[in-house]
Order: sequence, then structure tokens, then C-alpha cells
Amino acid sequence: MEQPQFNTLDDWLAYCEQLHPVGIDMGLTRISVVAKRMGLAFDCPIITVAGTNGKGSTCAMLEAILLQAGYRTGVFTSPHLVHFEERCRVRGDIVKAADLVAQFERVQAARTQGGDAVSLTYFEFTTLAILQLLADAKLDVVILEVGLGGRLDAVNMLDADCAVITSIDLDHMEYLGDTREKIGLEKAHIMRPGKPVIVSDPVPPQSIVDHAAAVGADLWRFGTDFNFSGDKQQWGWAGRGRRYAGLAYPALRGANQLVNASGVLAALTALRDRLPITAQAVRNGLSMVELPGRFQIVPGQPTLVLDVAHNPHSVAALAANLDAMAFYPCTHAVFGAMADKDLAPMLARVAPLIDKWYFTDLPTSRAASAEDLQARWKATNTRSDATSDTYKSPEEALQAAVKAATPTDRIVVFGSFYTVGGILKDGVPRLSAPHLAT
Repeated sequence: MEQPQFNTLDDWLAYCEQLHPVGIDMGLTRISVVAKRMGLAFDCPIITVAGTNGKGSTCAMLEAILLQAGYRTGVFTSPHLVHFEERCRVRGDIVKAADLVAQFERVQAARTQGGDAVSLTYFEFTTLAILQLLADAKLDVVILEVGLGGRLDAVNMLDADCAVITSIDLDHMEYLGDTREKIGLEKAHIMRPGKPVIVSDPVPPQSIVDHAAAVGADLWRFGTDFNFSGDKQQWGWAGRGRRYAGLAYPALRGANQLVNASGVLAALTALRDRLPITAQAVRNGLSMVELPGRFQIVPGQPTLVLDVAHNPHSVAALAANLDAMAFYPCTHAVFGAMADKDLAPMLARVAPLIDKWYFTDLPTSRAASAEDLQARWKATNTRSDATSDTYKSPEEALQAAVKAATPTDRIVVFGSFYTVGGILKDGVPRLSAPHLAT
């Protein structure tokens, strides 16, 4: 079979998008065949992270602490905000597009080996390329974020030395099931017999607990095997045979980050025989961790908050974090979301905090239109003083919000990675409301 010749990452990504008849085709059979042809294997510990919310934050904190401890880390996470290369970091740095191109060529050669072509989805093809890059990088530890679910996600073809399951809530129900129990069971399949599984959800579905017992995984439960305590100044953590006291709060904002950080410390404690960590590495890592788009507060006037919250659970956390901020005379919201999301509870949870809505289209066929979002909001809105309008892009919506805002107002951008990514594609915006001009 003649191999395509592509010189750029964008060319390869465009090729991958049209390679398979459907965008999401969950299962491990096809990707495992190609991985075997490639000889894909790791000789370092693998930490796999699944869950509904908190996966990206968990991966970022694991990476930051392990880097501070001197380990050579690799991270695979998805989706990206602006550039595809964001999905892979090696030793703390985002990989270069040219390095990924070479791996795409290897995947293509293995996929079509012997004229027996295996059809791969965009996610399967790109996951193999990134995993092969990580396998070649001579790393001490690899951190892998599950893309969707767990049982049939491409990442699950690899055996985790430690599994982390973050919060479980209703999302992607057409693929994972319509209850927390069903969704929890899908995510529980990243567990392996005899290996630690960290469950940081304070009230996990029983299906997760039962599956750990069924496969013989070493279950670490929040509130039982590890926990945290703290006040406004500092916090502490206690787990099996390990304690940390007087910790500063993670650099990632939001009350939910302590739950995520607790799971991180449990994972590192479970792996301490293979990856010893000092208390100073924990302190430094948590203080330096960065992750764009997770309750990210951008300096300037008006205040700008960026958050990729895109389901009821994460929007509830966003609302709580917004409510805990200082007083703002007016809160403006730029909102774009996928059409398959449970939009009613998302809008209802944050609506009491929003004075002016700026609904936006997004550059994907999966997205709800700005007009549809506005109509859904109007159907449930109970605030007579709230206003709304529609826009063609997140950038256009943000410009309108900045124009309408006073320096003491607040603008929040949320609803999707596409919404926040649209704001960040030209770099982090530095706002200066027109009212400040002299």
C-alpha cells in the first residue's frame, strides 16, 4: 500500500480525521493490533487517570511533584485547548510538532503493514503516535489521562502500575451509561490485579468498590485510606504510613483541588517504593503546578476567569468557586457548549451568579448553536434583570463583554474546551476595559 507523504502535523491530523468511518468507535481490538506491530512497550511505571472531572488537574499535579523530585516524566492528556502538541509533555515541556510527525509515520507504517490495513479513529491513531514518542523518551514515569470512560479507551490497552479514579458524574452517557454506577464501572476497568487504585471521589459508586474486590486491586479510598484537613492558611494530608503537614494550597485554584491533590499524594505514596518522593518535592510541586483553563484567573480589569467546565458537576464546582470570590458589581458570562451536554442543570446552577450572557457558536459540528443555547437559557431563566445576546465566536463574545464591562466587573468564560481555547488561541488575553482609557 502506498504511504501518504505529509510534511506537517496539521496534514497528518487532517488525514486522521477522515481515516475511520466514525469519530468515536470505542474498543481495544484495532489499536492493540497496531500497537503489537509497533512493539509498543514501556519499561517505567505507568499511572493512568480516569474520571469525569479533575483528571487534567490530577495529571498536572502528579507531573509537577515528580519533576520536582528529579524524575523524567511523560504526560499524555486530552483534549487540547489550542494546539494539538499540548496533549504530550516530556520532562515538563510540550513536544514539538516535528517530533510527532515522525511518530505518525511509524503508526501509518504499522497500520498498513503487509497490506493488511487496520482502520483507526483520530483518537486511536494520535494516541499511538504520542505513546510511541513517550516510550522512546527514556522516562522514569508516564502519566496517562483516559480520554473517554476507561474500559474501552485506547489508553487502557496498557497496564497501569497505579490507577487513579477522580470524581464520577453524569457525562458522555450515550457511551458510558446513564447512571453513576454504570459510568463508575466503565472507569473502574483501568484497575489491574494486585496494583493500587486511588479513588478520590468522596462518595464513589459502589460499582467501583465492587470491581476492585473482583479483580483483586489494592483499593485506596478517600476518607478511609487517605484524607486531608486544613484551614484558610494551610492543609495537611494523611494516608497509609505517610503524613504531610503545613502544606500550602495548590497553585490550581478552587476548593475541589484539595480533593484532587489528596488523590495525587495517595498515588505517590502507593508508588513510594519505586518512585520515592520527598516532602519538599511535594511542597514545591503543588506550589508551582500550572494548568490553563481550570479556574484560571487572568490579571487585569475587568477580572477574567477561564474554566473548561462542561458538565453539571464541573459547572457546580465553578459556581461555588465564583461565589467564593470577592464582590463584583456585574458578572458577564461567555458560554459555548456541545449539544449533547446536559445543559439545563448547567445553566440553572450558575444562572444566579450571571448578569449578562454572551452565547457563542463553536467551530465544531458537535456544538450547540448560540441561538439554541440562548433559547434553552430563556426557557428556564427566572431573573428578569439578566440579559443575553449571541455571537459567532468566543473571541467576538469576549470583545462584546469587555466593551460592556466596567473595570470592577468580572467576565467568566466556560462551557467547553473549544470556548476557552477560542479565547486562548492568540495567547492569554490581558484585559483593559475601555472605561479605563484616559
